[in-house]
Amino acid sequence: GGGWNQDEMENHGTVYATRFKRMRESIEAMKEVWTKSEAEYHGEFVHFDPMIARPKPVQKPHPPIHVGGAFPHGARRAIRYGDGWIPTARGEIAEVLPKFREMAREAGRDPASIEITSFGLGEDPDRVKRWAEIGVARVVPMFPPEKADTVLPIIDRWTKIMRQVNG
Repeated sequence: GGGWNQDEMENHGTVYATRFKRMRESIEAMKEVWTKSEAEYHGEFVHFDPMIARPKPVQKPHPPIHVGGAFPHGARRAIRYGDGWIPTARGEIAEVLPKFREMAREAGRDPASIEITSFGLGEDPDRVKRWAEIGVARVVPMFPPEKADTVLPIIDRWTKIMRQVNG
């Protein structure tokens, strides 16, 4: 996504009001570098003259770009610039997915071509299975910033959940 923490962004040199334009230009510039033998980009925030960058990514036409953000604005950006959407409002995903798919169709995109990723879902196999059934392609578990003896049991539980869901 474009970011949400104004103080943090401005501390790193990004004017908060321009974050989404900067994100768009960054994505466009990356695609240019990844897909052209000689790339060139001239934007307000990203600017480079003709250049050669190698090696090129193995994925064609480029690595998948997953755009995070809330519905509807983050969804619109994912449809416009991305290959996937990471919605930030997990509780309402079942309600917004039909609207998201309609937005994609209206933009000329096949909704099935835009992967949905969720994070921080919680260790609930039934919920993970329901989300998979409605079209969530992947779930990214959240782990606490703790030592291995705390995190490894969580990884073990998630491994069991994924096996239950995926068979």
